[in-house]
Amino acid sequence: MKTVTSINSFDKIKLLADNRRMDILRLLMAAPATLTILARTMKQSPAWVRHHILALESAGLIEISETRRTGKVTEKFYRARGDAFLLQELILPKSKYPTVIFSGSHDIALEGIANQLAKHVNLLSMPVGSLDGLVNLRQGLCQISGSHLLGESGEYNTPFVRHLFPDRDVEVITLAYRTQGLMLAGGNPKDIRKIADITRPNVRFLNRNAGSGTRLWLDAELRKQKIPAEKINGYEDQVKTHSEAANLISQNKVDVSLGLQAAAHQNGLDFIPLFEERYDLVLPREQEKNLNPLLDFIQTSNFRTMLASLTGYNTRHSGEQIAI
Repeated sequence: MKTVTSINSFDKIKLLADNRRMDILRLLMAAPATLTILARTMKQSPAWVRHHILALESAGLIEISETRRTGKVTEKFYRARGDAFLLQELILPKSKYPTVIFSGSHDIALEGIANQLAKHVNLLSMPVGSLDGLVNLRQGLCQISGSHLLGESGEYNTPFVRHLFPDRDVEVITLAYRTQGLMLAGGNPKDIRKIADITRPNVRFLNRNAGSGTRLWLDAELRKQKIPAEKINGYEDQVKTHSEAANLISQNKVDVSLGLQAAAHQNGLDFIPLFEERYDLVLPREQEKNLNPLLDFIQTSNFRTMLASLTGYNTRHSGEQIAI
């Protein structure tokens, strides 16, 4: 099976911003070719092609695959060094403080941490859900991730970390325990009491994005209770954060969503608790230096005081490292 090669060097991405070089690279991904073949295909002179070939070769994007000699003529066949390429580059702000990208499950406590540490580290959030956050961490698209994935063994997060990082030295540190449940409009006008109630025709449900820990818990619970997803009005409608879901309920745009007790409380919603989960931070050990302000802060009494102000958060084991 052919493979996709990632390009995360800004200089290489800038090189391919030239459509002519991109066209040459695409041709060489399809099949090896000489300067003459490329010139004939692109209706350009060999000298024109050679200029761009040298740039692509110096960047390590193409290579000579074969040299053929016919009489007095020697022909070099070039090929791309990947079957396909994925361009990815983080563009970060210039700042006197280190910039750290967080990607993973949305967490309200982390928003408070970012505000507390603003004078020491620039913490930027890319909420994509627990599973995609770990994938982003694996691919180098962030420096730290947050996860609350429950494995089949009943163990949080570590089975997924072991699977995705078998060859990397990573740390798993507990941020907090959080209570999740049904977030409802104030006064619970639809009289929703349990998961099965969200299947009623007059109930408008709002889901979380696929790959989020909240969505995975819900899907597992629906299977457990033998509730078909298609019976839920709004199952396909989704948002990426607890705060978005709570805000839409407060605006009467939907009736119910699964989310954090803290998000419900902040938006004046009713709440029915369903489970408590462990939320962990996952980071490669080589990122410790940039992340020290955050790691130090979650060991302080100020952090625990901040968490205590969030309804549904529990600080037991906060800051403790989990053995992988």
